[in-house]
Amino acid sequence: MKKLSILLACAICAVKSLAGDWNSVALKRSVTGVQPMTGLVLWTDNAKNRFTAYGESHALEYSYVAPCKVVTGCADDGTVQYDWSYLENLLNDIKSRNHQAVLRFFYVYPGEKMVDDNKGTTAVPAYIKALPDYHETYKNVKGDGETWYADWSNSELKRFTKQFYTDFAARYGSDPRIAFIEVGFGHWAEYHIYDSNGTDIQFGKNFPTKEYQKEFFMHLKEVMPIPWAISIDAASDEYTPFTNDSELQALQFGLFDDSFMHQNHEIGSKDGYNEECWNAMGKDRWQTGVCGGEISYYKSSDQKNFTNPAGMYGHTWEEMARKYHISFMIANDNPGGKNSWNNPTRFKECSMAAGYHFVVTDCETDGVQTRLTVKNTGVAPLYRDAFFAIGSVRSETSMKGLLPGESIDVVIPSSLHVDKNGTVDNAPEIVCDFILDTQRIEYECDITTEIGGVVDNSCNNIRGKFSLDGKVAAPGIHGIIVSKGKKVATK
Repeated sequence: MKKLSILLACAICAVKSLAGDWNSVALKRSVTGVQPMTGLVLWTDNAKNRFTAYGESHALEYSYVAPCKVVTGCADDGTVQYDWSYLENLLNDIKSRNHQAVLRFFYVYPGEKMVDDNKGTTAVPAYIKALPDYHETYKNVKGDGETWYADWSNSELKRFTKQFYTDFAARYGSDPRIAFIEVGFGHWAEYHIYDSNGTDIQFGKNFPTKEYQKEFFMHLKEVMPIPWAISIDAASDEYTPFTNDSELQALQFGLFDDSFMHQNHEIGSKDGYNEECWNAMGKDRWQTGVCGGEISYYKSSDQKNFTNPAGMYGHTWEEMARKYHISFMIANDNPGGKNSWNNPTRFKECSMAAGYHFVVTDCETDGVQTRLTVKNTGVAPLYRDAFFAIGSVRSETSMKGLLPGESIDVVIPSSLHVDKNGTVDNAPEIVCDFILDTQRIEYECDITTEIGGVVDNSCNNIRGKFSLDGKVAAPGIHGIIVSKGKKVATK
């Protein structure tokens, strides 16, 4: 054992001794496509229909999911029983187009027939609806339509709601087919529920109490690894507990705004409600929680016009994406516009104006390891772990959370292979376990240097040729070198 320890120590020292000075390495890369987990979003049916023209102009697709579509019952011990086929088919369909999903589970969807072909039927699982103490209520809501409301007095509905997200996270928490989820209560699970339109909100009956809302979101914090966002309308202290609760404010959730860029979105316009909600929910929330939403439908032309390079209502998409640190934005009606800016090229350009954008500003190697300086020049951070790697060797430093304008140094415990012309044949890549196998996170790099001929100082070269300062000699070197322990003159 003592002899083995000595041999290991000698081997480690030998490898360390092979490391020389850090030398800059020429490297050129470019970002050519919409990056995973970023950009404009189409609903799944539209994404399928427009795939030929728009398939490479976006990386995300959106879908509502009704819990009743995947829940089949509940065992006597409380174990919820599932058939995930509906969701599996949806995710596989999206994946087939090389896209990831943004999902929103809901109970209440005014006027929608997706549950049973009847308007406004709730998506509450059938086994709960069959309970004798479960009673839904109905309203024909002004502006929204026929609506049935889940019964929030029912203890099993409250228990199930938390258990459902626990079970979903256990199955899909690291599934690369899913980028983000949106969660919430009220109409469309986005807190669009107001007494002013005749809803007649009753806490603990047709809407969860503030106490249960907090209980649910604190639970979600513990079980959900997928980045999740709630509506900016949760800023209302009349219906929700968020703005007055420091524990909830401390959670790392994101925000979605489903009327983004409408005419009176900004403070200083006639209204400013949306911007006020963003501010109330936390101006720095984007630093740890993904932000997105949907372009406004306030006017039928909004979705078609927001990609106008000259702007809409005094603001360009690029400006607003930067201000609110947007990673994703639903823009389903934009491709249907007839303007010069309604085309796949502009759609892709707007997609690439959202989210992260990595630039390698420095690349060095000492023959044993590689050091990169990486800057995020995008408008938002990456919200899941991703690592620079050479081959199968990853850096220990994740790109997750690198804020716009900030840089970090990344060290990969592997060397670059540089030929005598200074060309790298094993350039670093960014690897991520949360994107599809067919997707790549790209980076930009334009480093030139006159230094070439740095080669791999690995143990495989221990009997090779070295310069007098201990570096492995590049092919074709002239002068005095060390070969097999002896000084040799080369010509």
